[in-house]
Amino acid sequence: MARNHGFGLRLDEDRRHGDRRQVERGERDRRRSDRRRRTLRSLFFGLFALALPHHAGSKSAEAMNRPAGYVSVSEDYRAIPGPVAYNDAIAEAASRYRLDPNLIRAIIHAESAFNPFAVSSAGALGLMQLMPEVAEELDVLDPFDPRQNILGGSRYLRDLLDRHHGNVDLAVASYNAGPGAVARYRGIPPYRETRNYVRTVNSFIKQSRSTLGD
Repeated sequence: MARNHGFGLRLDEDRRHGDRRQVERGERDRRRSDRRRRTLRSLFFGLFALALPHHAGSKSAEAMNRPAGYVSVSEDYRAIPGPVAYNDAIAEAASRYRLDPNLIRAIIHAESAFNPFAVSSAGALGLMQLMPEVAEELDVLDPFDPRQNILGGSRYLRDLLDRHHGNVDLAVASYNAGPGAVARYRGIPPYRETRNYVRTVNSFIKQSRSTLGD
């Protein structure tokens, strides 16, 4: 009797755990669906904004208080010169994640040429070309928001640098080819794209330092 009663309690407990897991799965699925909708909405408005003619309009108080370089997908897209694009967000990310701001700027230059609405053929999004699943893991709700994208990409870059004990070339190669490929080859993978990418980023770092003197 006692054993049967205990078994019944365990069944009830398992059922409660199962119900809770089902609720948690439903909540995760809902959040993922919401993020996908936000991403698609941002992409739509981003593409629409790119098609708008450039014009100088009056700025709202909210827009006036935003960091320099901030571009909203609901406003006209204005090209910003690369050397000064998104300086505030880059400085914030560099301070938060202990990164060279020239490295962040070089990755942005190589990944998107400073276009906050860039979308690759593989589906990577925004300035630092975050894949949707990576953006989700990094808590980037809107990959087309420059500040969110830069903070998320910089957080990922910090993780790669830590994995490779501060070796910039290996971290940059991992950013392009994935940390698994770098681990498999125990160095920069023999991929032409990745080796060119590492050279390009290093060139952009030097260019940024020369231009900005950071």
